[in-house]
Parts: sequence; C-alpha cells; structure tokens
Amino acid sequence: MNENEIDEFRSDVRAWLQDNKPAAPSFLLPETFMEVGTDQQFEFLRRWQQKVYEAGYLGMSWPETYGGGGQPQIMQEIVNQEMAAQRVPFVPNTIGLNWAGPLILDMGTEADKQRYIKNILSAEDIWCQGFSEPDHGSDLGNAQVRAVKDGDEYVINGSKIWTSLGSYAKYMILIARTSNEGPNKYAGLSFFLAPMTAHGIAPTPIKKLTGEYGFCQTYFTDARIPADCMLGNEGEGWSVAMKTLMFERGAVGGQAGGLSMMDLNINDIVELARRATRNGRPAIEDPLTRDELVKLVLEAKGNAVMGSRARIPALGGTYPTAVAMSGKLRSSELKRKMTRFAVSLQGANGARYISEDALDGGRWQRSYLNSFSGTIGGGTTQIQKNILGERVLGLPKS
Repeated sequence: MNENEIDEFRSDVRAWLQDNKPAAPSFLLPETFMEVGTDQQFEFLRRWQQKVYEAGYLGMSWPETYGGGGQPQIMQEIVNQEMAAQRVPFVPNTIGLNWAGPLILDMGTEADKQRYIKNILSAEDIWCQGFSEPDHGSDLGNAQVRAVKDGDEYVINGSKIWTSLGSYAKYMILIARTSNEGPNKYAGLSFFLAPMTAHGIAPTPIKKLTGEYGFCQTYFTDARIPADCMLGNEGEGWSVAMKTLMFERGAVGGQAGGLSMMDLNINDIVELARRATRNGRPAIEDPLTRDELVKLVLEAKGNAVMGSRARIPALGGTYPTAVAMSGKLRSSELKRKMTRFAVSLQGANGARYISEDALDGGRWQRSYLNSFSGTIGGGTTQIQKNILGERVLGLPKS
C-alpha cells in the first residue's frame, strides 16, 4: 500500500468506529478478558466482536480460505491503532485471536484450520487456556493433569487454574501429561485442542480481590476427548506450549487483531493528577508528584514506540530480540505502577473502593487490584526476567 492508500484506509476505519462504537452500557465493563465475570458483560463484548469481524476488521491478514481477510498486515495494524485511539470496547476472544488461532494456522492440520479458525474470528467459539495448575504455579513443565490414551480417546484427570473465560469457552488449549518416562519432565507432555463440552469438565468461577469473577478452576474427572484433538505428536507438548507463549507474549506476530483490553492509560493518570489535590492545590503542581508522573510518562511513551523500534534492525543493537521478548514484562509492570500511582494520588480517599464516596466509582482501585493478574498470567514477572536473562542476555541459569 502506498501512503495515500494507507491514509484513505485509516480514514475509513476511523469513520466506521465513530459510527459504530457501542454506547456505554448500564453495567460496569471489564478492562480485559481476564475480568469477564457476568453474562451481561460477555454477551455485550461478544456482539461487539461479531460486529467488528463482519465489518472485515478482524483477522485481516489471516487467509481468506479460513475466514480471514487475506490483506497486508499493515491494514490490521492500522485498525488496532484506531481502535485504541477511539477507545472502543475490547474483543473478548483474546486467547483464540492471539494465541490459539495463530498456533493452529502455524501448526494445525488442514482439518484443524477449517474447523476452528473462522469461528474464532466470529466469536462463535470462545477459547480458554489450560496451562497453570493449583500446585505448580509457573512451573509449566511440571504439569500433572493426566491424559491416558484409551482407543480413539484420551481420558483427562486433574485440574487447571486461572482459566479466564472458562465458563464461556467452547475449547481449551490444554497441556497434559501423557507419560512419566523420558529424559526429563518435559518429554511426557502433550498439547490438546480440547472441547470444553466433554462430560467430566467442570469450570468453577473464582471470586477475586475486587469482588468480581473472571477466573475459574477447571476440574477434569474422567473427561474423554477425541485423540485427534492433539496438536503435534504425543510427547511434543512442551515445544508447542513454548510456541504458544511466544504468541501470548507478543514475541511472534500473526495475531488476528482487535483490542484485548481497555486499560486506563498514561493520559488518564495525567488528567487525574490535575483533579487530585496536595495541600489544597492540584497534585500535578507538587514537585514530588510531578517527578513520579514524568517517569511514568517517559516509560509509557517509550513502550508505545517499541513496536516500531523492533522493526528497525539498526536499533536492535547487541540484543535484537530484547524488545519483542520484553513486551509482556514491560506492559504488565507499567500498568501495575501506573494504577498504584493513581491510587496514591487520592491520598486517604484511595482506601475507598466500593464506597459511594470512591473517586470515579472506584475504577482506579479496581484497575490496581486487577493489574496483578497481568504480572502473573503468561509467566510471572520473575519468570519473565529469567527468560530475558537467559535467552536475551545469555546469562547462565545459576
């Protein structure tokens, strides 16, 4: 596309979003797919995703054969940018659009692509993730949910935790142990595209710090799934999971697009600093507050241009993969710091959350409490630092 075509397309997208952005509902919308806890929230967001897809603005670079647009990736990037600028609702099928879908397009059979891809885009089929387990935290390689082959099926037993959208999902990307043999703990893992409708699979919602829901613990009790749900070969689940995490952390492209969250951003924090007070004056006039605010602004603006920087080899320096592999760590930690700062700006009033006197309905407190899910899901902050140390800087494991 030449520059004129890009400008024209951007104008068309902007106009469509302005005309079709849904009015704010009467109920509180979640910020991310990890906070979708009511049927009202889910159906509102699903309808929005369907509308965006029907307009041709999701999966624009995915093959037409499977329901995508077959267009240059830059067009999807423009749509994503305009959606963020217009602050429209996010699309709920985050795991399908950003992790499962790209993985299936990369590794799945032709039958897999025909079966799953279009319904991921249209939100007809919602996906969830079955990686973490109650007793093993971030140690994915030590997963103990068992999958035992029985004819043309696998019988699954155990449980997974922090299953976002588990109550609404039709499919799960699932890591399970098919063997205890092999040279290491990774050798016995296999990867499944598991139907959540199988008898014996029970997602149970978990109440969070905010008083809301959004996560589940998913129990498997002699649940039978077809053997052809396996992605790759038996015992290859670790390598498939690692590829999935590269999509999840944004280190590899191929995602279908659309917003995955409606975060409070740095401009919101600046505006709050103008309204909050310190010693009877706007907090933004306080030198210490300004100092902290400037640090956050610099970090946020730096993160915003990291995607463009990653596409310029000369800016990669000694560690060309650092930008892509640090994206999840940078974004989740920045959100935690920004929302903590927003609460601190409110002084003693920052302790109010569900009170009628809470500033802006308590959204800052809610966002701060929810920010910890981002520093845990997809690999904790500590795990992310280890990954950067070992795979980017080449540091030893010990």
